[in-house]
Amino acid sequence: MAIRFDDIGNRLRAYRLGRGLTAEEVARKLGISRAAVYRIEGGGVVKIETLDRLAELLAVSAATLLGVGVEYYTSSIAYFERMRQIEELSDQVIAHFPPLSYLLTSEHFPPFLRKSLIESIPDYAKDRRKLTTEIDTVVGILEERKEARIRRRLSVVNFVSLPEIERWVKLGVIGHFGLGNAEILKRRAAAQREIEHLIELTESGPMGIQIGLIEETLPNITFQLFRTAQQTYLGMSPFRLGGDLPNVRMGVAILTTDAEPVAFYEKLAEELWARAHKGRAAAARLTAMLSRSGLSRQKMREAS
Repeated sequence: MAIRFDDIGNRLRAYRLGRGLTAEEVARKLGISRAAVYRIEGGGVVKIETLDRLAELLAVSAATLLGVGVEYYTSSIAYFERMRQIEELSDQVIAHFPPLSYLLTSEHFPPFLRKSLIESIPDYAKDRRKLTTEIDTVVGILEERKEARIRRRLSVVNFVSLPEIERWVKLGVIGHFGLGNAEILKRRAAAQREIEHLIELTESGPMGIQIGLIEETLPNITFQLFRTAQQTYLGMSPFRLGGDLPNVRMGVAILTTDAEPVAFYEKLAEELWARAHKGRAAAARLTAMLSRSGLSRQKMREAS
């Protein structure tokens, strides 16, 4: 297997961000220059002994930095940064990221996502300021991904589950259940606006965006297939965004290009797409769901 130093540099950056380290801190701990750290992250040649020391500092294996086998991420910051990097190389992304892919959310969504993520921090957490800063980093990376999707006109296939969408509309964009009635109304309105935006995308079918609506509950674990010119990456993650009770704090995400799991998920995606509702049929079902479960126009105005 040929060593790709650009991939090593990308993984190094993702893990560094996940550990909350600056390039200056890495340089100081390893006794090298900051320029050397940036050079390695930019795809420069790295010595084996330096790679070993970097792996020890970042609490990963040297094999992981080399990209041998599976990449593991216990930090959502590191995982979303790695997704951002790979999407820059991708021709198409196939995603099941409930309730819907962040790449397809509206411009109104980020503030509500941030609120729900902050609300999900438990009372016993010791350093809320640090955790809030990490949440801001996550939201920033997600916005970079969305901007890159628009700029590059990245092809996105997104599977959404009707039961999960309906539950989200009923509960709203919340991080816990202790909100007052007026705030819950705002959060339900925020979720409903996102589904109305999804309906617009489904009906208009803009170039590069394909939405498949499944009338059943899909697996809790999220998955994405990133198709590049060289290979297909498979990402599987416990991290959830934007739905009721999101999670960006706990779990282990994995990323791999191994042929067997990639083939399994390619087959799953084909099967889901074959039985999914698409276009006007999907939009009609989403609209009917909002009619029975969503807020009235009056309630939407009251929440604004």
